[in-house]
Amino acid sequence: MQARNHDGHVRSLTVIQAMLAIACGMIIANVYYAQPLTGLISATLGLPHTSTGLLVTLPLAGYGIGLLTIVPLGDLFENRRLALTLICMEMLFTLALSLTSWVTAYLFIAFLIGLVASAVQLLVPYITYLVDEEARGRAVGRVVSGVMLGIMLARPLSSLIANVWSWREVFRMSAVLMAFVIIGLRFVLPPRRPMQPPAYGSLLSSLAKIFLSTEVLRRRGIYQGALFGAFSVFWTAVPLWLSGPRFGLTQQGIAWVALAGIAGAIAPPFAGRIADRGLTQAGTAGAMLLASGSFIFSDLARGHSELSLALVIATAILLDFAVSANLVLSQRVIYSLGAEQRSRLNGLFMATFFAGGAISSAASGWAFAHFGWAGVTVLGMVLPLAALLYFATERRKPVVECVSASLP
Repeated sequence: MQARNHDGHVRSLTVIQAMLAIACGMIIANVYYAQPLTGLISATLGLPHTSTGLLVTLPLAGYGIGLLTIVPLGDLFENRRLALTLICMEMLFTLALSLTSWVTAYLFIAFLIGLVASAVQLLVPYITYLVDEEARGRAVGRVVSGVMLGIMLARPLSSLIANVWSWREVFRMSAVLMAFVIIGLRFVLPPRRPMQPPAYGSLLSSLAKIFLSTEVLRRRGIYQGALFGAFSVFWTAVPLWLSGPRFGLTQQGIAWVALAGIAGAIAPPFAGRIADRGLTQAGTAGAMLLASGSFIFSDLARGHSELSLALVIATAILLDFAVSANLVLSQRVIYSLGAEQRSRLNGLFMATFFAGGAISSAASGWAFAHFGWAGVTVLGMVLPLAALLYFATERRKPVVECVSASLP
């Protein structure tokens, strides 16, 4: 398959998809690099132990705000230029983060890194403008594979690099990678200009109207929010569990467990093919059941043994598979709602399920502190099952909603 840009240059869609997947993975990883390094960074910057959560919270908060304030700009400005501008800023911010020794500056820059990392959600739907409708699910699946790999690799990779060198080298490496991403996208990505772009004020004011008037958008956001919530529940608590008396793993050992879990990233292309065959509803139900059932394996882990560790890894793989698959299925539905509002639709969808993940992550820490791994297991199983019950109320016939033409 090939795509032609307005200059008449022919570019291979395979190359474009690969570059988008790589770029998305490298950009989104910046939001997650610091999560296993909070102790090291706090010690270097003199951040009090009670405030270390800010190292994780601020990049995530920036990313969430960016989904609602920056991603909608894709319906207003030429998309390639906008994305490249944001990635250039990301490169400068990661370099600045590696150099700062002032805790206030670090926290502010970390927030900005999350804010401009929302460029990922400009790049994911980019491929949908270049492929035919019948191939859209597979194309989105390939790009989302990069996003999920970036999220899953960020934590173990930063742990391993910091273990050999220092946490600053993690962000210096990222700045170099951002430079390669900029060069790659500049050469392979065709420009894409929105038709009849609205004013920015009208753009933002339309978000609430789009969200309230589009049932399938709300439903898909809640479905994915519940599954991503289960994902966040697991990955928030499992490092604490594995480093505890039952397993006694070091940070490096936990990193290898996280690396094993990336096998679940094979789900997006598979889910894309399911969506293109019209099996989105069945795939959604299957993903919810798989996400809930995966926690059974971790609950069977007893004592520090190879079998117990294998059961934990099995949970990670199955859970990652389910969450990644449902993400592709949901985005395939969202991207069919309207090309001219696609950036806003995607931003609203991502913000909805991202909020579910943030809330669930906080609940996971509370559940583990009060009820141990049993509490985490129950919470992780209940979230997808609740989504499944809500999914059962959805109309069985295909839902095709178009955003009102009156919206800007």
